[in-house]
Amino acid sequence: MENIELFTLCKYLCLNKNTTLLVMKLFDNTEIAFSLKSDSQLERAYFLFKMIESQPLVRIGAVVTNFALKAHLPVEGLIRSTVFDHFCGGVTEEDCLPTIDRMYTEKAHAILDYSVEGKETEEQFDHALEKTLKTIEFAKEKASIPFAVFKPTGFGRFALYQKITEGEVLSEAEKKEWSRVVDRYHTVCKAAEDKDVPLLIDAEESWMQTAADDLIEELMALHNTKKAIVFSTLQMYRHDRLDYLQRLYKRACKKGFYIGMKVVRGAYMEKERERAEEKGYPSPICKDKEATDANYNAAIVYMMEQPKMALFAGTHNEESSYMLMNLAKKHQIEPTDNRLWFGQLYGMSDHISFNLANEDYNVAKYVPFGPVRDVMPYLIRRAEENTSVAGQTSRELSLIKSEKKRRKI
Repeated sequence: MENIELFTLCKYLCLNKNTTLLVMKLFDNTEIAFSLKSDSQLERAYFLFKMIESQPLVRIGAVVTNFALKAHLPVEGLIRSTVFDHFCGGVTEEDCLPTIDRMYTEKAHAILDYSVEGKETEEQFDHALEKTLKTIEFAKEKASIPFAVFKPTGFGRFALYQKITEGEVLSEAEKKEWSRVVDRYHTVCKAAEDKDVPLLIDAEESWMQTAADDLIEELMALHNTKKAIVFSTLQMYRHDRLDYLQRLYKRACKKGFYIGMKVVRGAYMEKERERAEEKGYPSPICKDKEATDANYNAAIVYMMEQPKMALFAGTHNEESSYMLMNLAKKHQIEPTDNRLWFGQLYGMSDHISFNLANEDYNVAKYVPFGPVRDVMPYLIRRAEENTSVAGQTSRELSLIKSEKKRRKI
């Protein structure tokens, strides 16, 4: 199907009045959405999203928090009891288990995400490898944890990925360093296949991503011969990603491997645009939210048409979620079919996650964990993302208000 046809179909599916009404009916059920939240947790969520709603406040808060942590001021307790506990499962994997078990009572799964960012040493990369292997073990043992996950820069330096992406010649030391990065990928992917645990590999900034994409494709060809075990990630705010997906599919058909893909809108939009303007190259980002939405929806339409693809749809968008439910029905894919998963972040979009789970769809919440100090870059990025997505925070607040009214608190 040509891209223009995909966009036309997406527009029809997403903007049809009946679709919008059905979305509202399904995702407005706040009793199911917030069933696991106590009154005090609901009040905390309301307070946090009110704070996040203010973009200047988020920026000031990020600066103050970073300063306080670097100056070793006693703020970790405050962070832990507010933003950390809302968006993270705990400091260790074991800390997360009570949260995961509670979610599973409502048929929502969890993905343990070691969300420590900005590390640069071999020792730290080996530690991230150990953490990922441990989460694969957890996933093997617990039905509530269906995937493992890691970030490319968890296993190697950003600058090294960038140098390979830009086609620069590596020094002998860098070649050895990259070999160690590749070995880490091979280690976790082999463990994932051996234990039958699908492995999600996140995407990052465009100027380092090609190196990761090429390596992940090699690993798909090696480990996805029977089904999708290794999953890459498409950030659909990049306007070139649908074309990349279609070309990847042609190569997969030729070589005989399955494609696993997490499809998201993306997490680095402002950073991408600023760098493109600063460096004087065309922005890789779609011109606006409408174009990003169309690109995202086109990708999931395309994937749902291919029998040798498995889709993890990471989305906080209600219309995309409902469209995907429609596509599953059209292609006779049962809600519990492991080729299709819906995913949201812990602490966000519970109205989507738990209402979908209540309809027996496969749903997994990303549950970040790690030391409070080390996870702060992740938390700040999440807050900044919420302020930049039109309507996201106001929708969260509206639903929390509705539930408070229903509970009479």
